[in-house]
Amino acid sequence: MDMKQKMHNCELYFPSDEEIMKEQTACLEKLYDFNATRPLEGEKRTHLLKEMFAEIGDGCYIEPPFHANWGGHHVHFGKGVYANFNLTLVDDTHIYVGDYTLFGPNVTVATAGHPILPELREQGYQYNAPVHIGKNCWIGAGVVIVPGVTIGDNVVVGAGSVVTKDLPDNVIAVGNPCKVLREVNEHDKLYYFKDRKITLDV
Repeated sequence: MDMKQKMHNCELYFPSDEEIMKEQTACLEKLYDFNATRPLEGEKRTHLLKEMFAEIGDGCYIEPPFHANWGGHHVHFGKGVYANFNLTLVDDTHIYVGDYTLFGPNVTVATAGHPILPELREQGYQYNAPVHIGKNCWIGAGVVIVPGVTIGDNVVVGAGSVVTKDLPDNVIAVGNPCKVLREVNEHDKLYYFKDRKITLDV
């Protein structure tokens, strides 16, 4: 198994491998171009994202600055995904995000980990585990999602949470470490914020 295969199989590998770094640097050049776009250059941003990402659906929007180890090269977005300022995707292996998911500012989604054993870290070893985020999720400001986590559909993750374990569908989860607070319920069909009633047809 070569280094590139090990990247995507949760094996220990050297991220500083010459071939890996050459490909990664080319991806980061496009990321630089994306972050250098002006606010009126929406079409250019959309075009760049299609080049940068493994997959990206229609209607996605990422507010620069955007940070990614591979510039989105291993990222799969459905349609209608929105990301606020400073989304960081440590995309050394694959990150999957479902349709209409929202990211607040300063969210980090990490796939890369380093061995606990210091001798292995000293030698530069790394491993990667994919992250899956379902459709119609809201990932609040400052959330951190660690390698190997799966988040279900229709999940709200509260601001500042650190998600270290999988989360099921249709829950609100908060904290460090992040834990399920409650399920999405009938109350949520009537109120969108505290005592503010929903008056729209849904």
